[in-house]
Amino acid sequence: MNDRIRAARGGALWAAGLAALCGSVALAVTIGPASIGVGDVWSAIAARLGWGTSDLGRLRDEIVWNLRLPRVLLAAVCGAGLAVCGAVMQSLLRNPLADPFVLGVSSGASTGAVLVVVLGAGGGALSVSGGAFLGAVCSFALVLLLSHTLGGTQDRVVLAGVAAMQLFSALTSFVVMTSADAETTRGVLFWLLGSLGGAAWADVWLCLAVLLAVLVVCLGYGRTLDAFAFGQDAAASLGVSVARTRLVLLCATALLTGALVSTAGAIGFVGLVLPHAARALTGPGHGRLLPACALAGAVFLVWADTLARTVLDPQEVPVGVVTSLVGVPAFVLVLYRTRRGVRRAS
Repeated sequence: MNDRIRAARGGALWAAGLAALCGSVALAVTIGPASIGVGDVWSAIAARLGWGTSDLGRLRDEIVWNLRLPRVLLAAVCGAGLAVCGAVMQSLLRNPLADPFVLGVSSGASTGAVLVVVLGAGGGALSVSGGAFLGAVCSFALVLLLSHTLGGTQDRVVLAGVAAMQLFSALTSFVVMTSADAETTRGVLFWLLGSLGGAAWADVWLCLAVLLAVLVVCLGYGRTLDAFAFGQDAAASLGVSVARTRLVLLCATALLTGALVSTAGAIGFVGLVLPHAARALTGPGHGRLLPACALAGAVFLVWADTLARTVLDPQEVPVGVVTSLVGVPAFVLVLYRTRRGVRRAS
């Protein structure tokens, strides 16, 4: 009976999460200067998919299909990906304060993007997203090199990530201060704070493909991640290849983080806060936790971006500012709960 009740609760939770996500996407697309209803959104989408006709004019149809819908969907994909990466890294490193940017991937991506925008790196053959992705790859390679040199333990990985983050942040600041004019500096800083304003369908499909691939890999390692909760020594005693598992999952999360950051910029606190909220609902089992993180992160960032583009309309606020304003109080709460847990253990 308990298994049936637990299964029913789990099914109800997934259904509620999917309904919340679909409803959030449908409502978020309607919000903006142009008055467009939910029915208009669905009719425009159905017409584009060949399932009927739409009464919307060409201008409104373009607003729905080419402006709002890709932006909302990209926000959902980015939120889901960052939350999944956060959950994996918190379990893999046994650090409740770990998030996707702890490996310095975000800082490396920022440096790559700045080199393209300010210095024209790549000679015009490299886009901002491409430069950001290459920067993310270089940063992660440096973290792997440093952590391997220092011993490869969990603490060493975190320390190597902090070192890489500081290094690439300094490089970004140096390039901007010495080579950029005022207008370029403003655009770069806006991107560094996170922005979904330039979302296109190509970005949505690319990030979605990477998200699904990484999510499948992480779910395949779900039981292994559960074993890491008892420490790497305990996991090794259970037959887990600790070094290989850590390398595969760190590479997967770095790949996903790099793809997301190269498209949307550095959006903080999503990967830090959302896994804790999802864990409170589903428990620590990663077979349930990772999909819950994806749903929670998607819903959260959809509404954070909606608030960012409307609160000071017609001026847009970087979505990273909104997530930080929400995330900092949640971060303090996580610190408080961690400290209280340490006191109980001692």
